Amino acid sequence: MKEDLTVRRRDLLRLGLLGGAAAWIPPETLAATRPVARAPQTPVRWIDGAAPVLSLGQTYGVPWPRGAIRANAPLSLRAEDGRSLPSQHWTLATWPDGSLKWSAHAVPAGTDQPSALNVVQGRPQAPDAPVLVRENGDAVEIVSGAARWRIPRSGRTVITGAWSGARQVMGALSLVASVDDAPEAGRRTRLTGRIDRLTVEQKGPVRAVIKIEGVHEGEGRTMLPFTLRFYAYAGGDHLRVVHSLIFDGDPARDFVSSIGLSAAVPMAGAAHDRHVRLATAEGSLFSEAVRPLTGLRRDPGAAARAAQIAGKAVALDNIAPGVRPLLDRIPTWSDFTLSQLTADGFAIAKRTAPGHAWVDATAGTRSLGLGYVGSPQGGVAMAARYFWQRHPAQIDIRGAAGDEAALNLWLWSPDARPMDMRPYRGVMGMEGYDGQNEGLAITYEDYEPGWDSATGVARTSELTLWACAATPDSERLSAMAQANAVPPQLMVAPERIHMARVFGPWSLPDRSSPMKARIEDQISNLADFYEGEVDRRRWYGFWNHGDVMHSYDEDRHQWRYDIGGFAWDNSELSTDLWLWLNVLRSGDPKLFRFAEAMTRHTGEVDVYHLGRFKGLGTRHGVQHWSDSSKQPRVSNVVYRRIFYYLTADERVGDLMRDLLDSDQALRHVEIGRKVPGAERTPLPEGVIDLSFGTMWCSVASAWLTEWERTGERKWRDRLMAGMDSIGRLKRGWLAGAAPYDLATGRFLGDGDKISLSHLNAVFGALEVNAELLQLIDVPHYRKAWLDYCRWFNAPRAEWEVAFHEPYKGRNLREGHSRLTAYLARETGDAAMAQRAWVEFLSGEAGLGLSRGDPRVTLTGARVIAPTVEWPDVSTNAAAQWGLAAIQNLALIPDALPTQD
Repeated sequence: MKEDLTVRRRDLLRLGLLGGAAAWIPPETLAATRPVARAPQTPVRWIDGAAPVLSLGQTYGVPWPRGAIRANAPLSLRAEDGRSLPSQHWTLATWPDGSLKWSAHAVPAGTDQPSALNVVQGRPQAPDAPVLVRENGDAVEIVSGAARWRIPRSGRTVITGAWSGARQVMGALSLVASVDDAPEAGRRTRLTGRIDRLTVEQKGPVRAVIKIEGVHEGEGRTMLPFTLRFYAYAGGDHLRVVHSLIFDGDPARDFVSSIGLSAAVPMAGAAHDRHVRLATAEGSLFSEAVRPLTGLRRDPGAAARAAQIAGKAVALDNIAPGVRPLLDRIPTWSDFTLSQLTADGFAIAKRTAPGHAWVDATAGTRSLGLGYVGSPQGGVAMAARYFWQRHPAQIDIRGAAGDEAALNLWLWSPDARPMDMRPYRGVMGMEGYDGQNEGLAITYEDYEPGWDSATGVARTSELTLWACAATPDSERLSAMAQANAVPPQLMVAPERIHMARVFGPWSLPDRSSPMKARIEDQISNLADFYEGEVDRRRWYGFWNHGDVMHSYDEDRHQWRYDIGGFAWDNSELSTDLWLWLNVLRSGDPKLFRFAEAMTRHTGEVDVYHLGRFKGLGTRHGVQHWSDSSKQPRVSNVVYRRIFYYLTADERVGDLMRDLLDSDQALRHVEIGRKVPGAERTPLPEGVIDLSFGTMWCSVASAWLTEWERTGERKWRDRLMAGMDSIGRLKRGWLAGAAPYDLATGRFLGDGDKISLSHLNAVFGALEVNAELLQLIDVPHYRKAWLDYCRWFNAPRAEWEVAFHEPYKGRNLREGHSRLTAYLARETGDAAMAQRAWVEFLSGEAGLGLSRGDPRVTLTGARVIAPTVEWPDVSTNAAAQWGLAAIQNLALIPDALPTQD
C-alpha cells in the first residue's frame, strides 16, 4: 500500500497552521499561562491493576496544572466509594507563580487497600495509630503501632533494638562488610558501619523518614561511605531500608568480599519452638524448626506437628509420651544459609553447630530473598529487593539454638568471589592520543590509562526489616516476601498526568488511524523487546542489573558485550527517558519496574559520587566505568526526574541535588582533550569550552529541578544566564558550543562559527528546552533554539542558500525529526510539519517503520536479528525512534500521513 505524504487543507485548519504564526499560540502555552479555575479530578491506580494482598506503605507523586492549586494547600484521599482515607502529603515542586506543580502523598501499610483512590482538596485524615518520632540526645525512636525502633545518633550499630509491645524482638543491627587485599586467597579485613550523622527528614503521621550517614571501619581502615534511610509507615510492623554505598577503594588492591546487614535476635523458648523461614520461589517457603518434630521415627502427635509447622508453641503435654523424654536426642540445627550466587540458582544448607558438616537441604532457581528467625515470643524478618537479580546474595542465620541468633542479609555474599573492580584490559600500546584514537576507530572505546577507574561509583539497595510479635504464618510470610520483591505501586492515571503539561512534549496512545496504530504497535513492541531481553540475556548481577546492552552482533547472534563502546548502554541517547515516557503514556507495571531498575542503576553505577570525576557519568563500555569519556550527558538529571516525581524517592532527590555543581568538574576534566586537529585556544582561568546540548542542558536540568523543588531564585538566574548568553551569540544554538564562565554561568565570545553535532540534542535537550521555554521568557533564546530545530535536518539546498557554507552530513535524522516537529508546533508552519513526518518515516539513522512485528525471533537460546527494516539493532536507535514517535504524535499528530 502506498503512503500519502500530503497534508490536506482540513488538517491544516484543524491544526491551526493557517492564518500566520504570529496569531497562533500552542495549547500547552495557553494551559501553562492561564489560571485553572479549580483542581482537576485526580484518579490514582495500582499499576498492577488491582489492590495488593499486602502493601508495605505507599508514596507517590501527583502533578498539577499551573495555577490549579496553591502550594501547601490541604489535600486528602478518598476511595472510589467516597470513604476518606488516612494520608499525608507535602510539596515536591512549584510553578514559577508559586502554585503547586507536584505533591507527594503517603498512605499507610496494610492488607485492606482500596482498589483505586482519588486525590481531593481538603484536610487529610489522620491514621488511627499514627507513626511517632521521639528525639532525644543520643537516639531517635520510631513508634508504629506495637513496633518500636531505636536508632542511635552515633556508634557502630545503626539500630540498637526493636520491640513489639514490651518485648524486645531484635538487638543490635549493624552494617557489615569486608575487603580482601587480593582477588583470590587474600587477607580479609572485616568492617563495621559507623554513624557520623543522623537527620530526621520526616515525622509522620503516616510516614516517618530517618537518614543516617557514615562509613565502614575496621582494623585501622576507613572506607565504603554509606547513606541509610529508614522509612516507617502507619499500620506497619516494619521499616523500609534504602542502603546506598560508594566504592572508594583502590581497584588494584581493594576487593570487597562482603556487604550486608546483621541483626541480633534474642531467642526464647524450647528448641522445638524456634523457627527458621526462608523465601524460595514465589509463594513458597522453606519452613523448619531448630529442633524438628516432624518425620521422626516416633510420632509426637498430630497436634504437636501441626503447631510446629504453623510456627506456634508446642506444649510438652501435647507431645506424645514416647517422644517427650527423647527430645534431647534430636539434633538441633543452629545455622542455616540460603546462597544465591547466580540469577538461576540458589541452595539452602544447614548445620548443627560450627565444627560440624553442612547438610544440603534444598535448591531452586530464584529466591525472593526473605529470611526469618524467631519463636512464638517474637523474631525478625529481613528481605532484599532484587535478591536474585543482583547476585551474589545470601541469607545466613547463625546461633539459632543459643540465646541470641544472628540474621545476616548479604548484598554481596561472603562465599562468592570478591568484587573485582580492576580494568578489564591493559594499555595495549595506547599511552598517547594517537594510539587511543586508533583504538576508538576499531573498538569504539574511548580509552585512556587511568580514566577507567571504578573509584567513586555507587549502588543503592532496597530492603525491608520486620519486628515480628510471633512467627508469622506461611501466608503472611509469603505476602511479606512478595511485597518486598515486587513492591506495589500507586500511580496517577496517565491521562491526568498528561493534562498537567509536565515533562515536555509527550502523547497518550492514539490508534485512531492505521498509520498511528502501526506506530503505536512498534512503540510497544520495542519497549517490550528490551524488557524481555533483560531476562533472556541474563543482564543481572550486583553492578549490572538495570542496564541494557548498546549494540547487537548479527554474526555471533550476541550483544557486543566485549567490544569497547558497543557493550553496556549507560543511558546512551536517552534510553532512560524513552522508557519513562512509555511509562507515563501507559502506566504499564512491567515497564515501570524496568525503568525503575534502570534509574537505580544509571544514577548510581554509571556516575561518580566522589573523586576527580564527581558529578560526571561514563560513556557506554565493556565495564560501566571503563570508557575515558566522562560527561554530564550521562549523569543527566533529566533521566532521574520522572521517577523522582512519580515516587518522591529521597535517594534520587539526593543524586539530583549532588549534580548542581557538576559543571565545576569540567575545570579539570576536559572532554575534548584528544580530538585530532582540534584548535586549543587558551582560555582564562575559570572559563571552559562547553557544548550546549550534551553539557549545558544536562546541568541545566539539575538547576531546573532544584528551582522547582525549592523556589530558590539563584537557580532560575543561573538558567537565565545561560539562555540569555546563548541567544546573544551570532549563530545561537548553531554554534554548538562556546567558552563558558563557570562563575557567572554565561557563554562568552562571538559564537560566529557553525558547529553541528548529531549528539547535541539527543541527551534531553528538547525536553529541557521545552520546559525552560514554558517557564522562562527569553525571546532571543527561543529564536536561537527554534533556528537550531529548523536547520539541523534541513535539506542541503536550503542550507547552502541560507548559510553559504558547505553542507556536512547529518546523523540521527529520524530522531531529530522531533526537533522539526517542535518547530512546526511552535510556529504553525505546515510545511515544517510535513517535513517532520517525512524525516521520521525515512528510516535514516534509526528504525524504519516495520510492517510486521519488530521484535526479534527467538530460536533456542539465540536471538536472530530482525531483517524487517531494522538493519542496526542498537539501543540508541530504538530510544531515538521511540522518543521521536511519542513526541511527534504529541506535537503534530494530525499532520501524520495516512495510508491508501
